[in-house]
Amino acid sequence: MALILPVSGKIPLWGTRCFIAENATIVGDVTLGDHCSVWFNTVIRGDVNFIKIGNNTNIQDGTIIHCTYQFAATEIGNNVSIGHRALIHGCKLHDNVLIGMGAIVMDHAVIEEYTIIAAGAIVLENMICESGYIYAGIPAKKIKPISPDQRILLRDLPGRYIMYSNWFIDPLEY
Repeated sequence: MALILPVSGKIPLWGTRCFIAENATIVGDVTLGDHCSVWFNTVIRGDVNFIKIGNNTNIQDGTIIHCTYQFAATEIGNNVSIGHRALIHGCKLHDNVLIGMGAIVMDHAVIEEYTIIAAGAIVLENMICESGYIYAGIPAKKIKPISPDQRILLRDLPGRYIMYSNWFIDPLEY
């Protein structure tokens, strides 16, 4: 069973049909919407500020989500896909965003809707990533507009992860 712990009287809450892997850790002031998935070895630590995650969001293996005490909470929208081993810290991710594997998003950064952060990119503190673009590099820079196919990917990827999580929620049905 996942490690779910209260901190300072605040306990993690999640909506319907969420999958939380057995070795995931979720502590403190964390709220997840419906149809979310928190994959293996992920840590979501709402001990020093709140973390709010919308519906249909998938947080893939080894990701760390945290915030900064009295300075930067973390807000993640609906239909967000966060790739393996990403670090999301005290920032805001709007709806329909893809954070690539191993990417880092720092305090008070804002990732606007329909944006892709490439694998390994580092989004610096206070940076605003404009809607409709791919950002890559260290530090992350606007590379090019997302293509129509990438827009479809942003729309469809969360549904794939809902399907994958259902394999664990209802294993006898698959």
